[in-house]
Amino acid sequence: MLTIPNLLTALRAAGIPLFLWLVIGKEQLTWAVFVLMVAGATDYFDGKLARAWGQESRFGELMDPAVDRLYIITVLIAMYATEVVPVFVLISILARDLFLTILLVLLKNKGHGPWKVTYLGKAATFNLLYALPLLLLTKSISGIGADLAFVFGWSFAGWGIALYLWTGVGYARSGFKLIAGHR
Repeated sequence: MLTIPNLLTALRAAGIPLFLWLVIGKEQLTWAVFVLMVAGATDYFDGKLARAWGQESRFGELMDPAVDRLYIITVLIAMYATEVVPVFVLISILARDLFLTILLVLLKNKGHGPWKVTYLGKAATFNLLYALPLLLLTKSISGIGADLAFVFGWSFAGWGIALYLWTGVGYARSGFKLIAGHR
């Protein structure tokens, strides 16, 4: 369990309270974006290294998507608090995750494990993890940089939100099939 990929996942998880403190406590949005960039890099490298070095683990398989979800939720809450995203974005993503969490509990009660992360699920997370820092930058910089961050941020956000909700439907469908097949 004590592997470089798992340490990268743990480092990424430790960045969550740091991010919140920078945004809400210190209002240091540029540093908060830097924390998100480091989190994005560690998210990429933990899985890549685990597969390349044969260090895949059940811990990593469970923690990686859990930390991703925590980042997305934390970042959305911080962005709502700084008025970067409208409430419907926050509600739609939180509702998807809450629904899938409840479904996962039902699946576990029927003896099934968590879903395998799909390519579209990774693409959704990728888009959201790019969109959210860009949108946050619109509050900490000005001029053409802020305009570009806004355009690219909402472009990534649109695709990310759509894919996130779409994959949620896919995960839910497969979960309901597993539950129905278990009876």
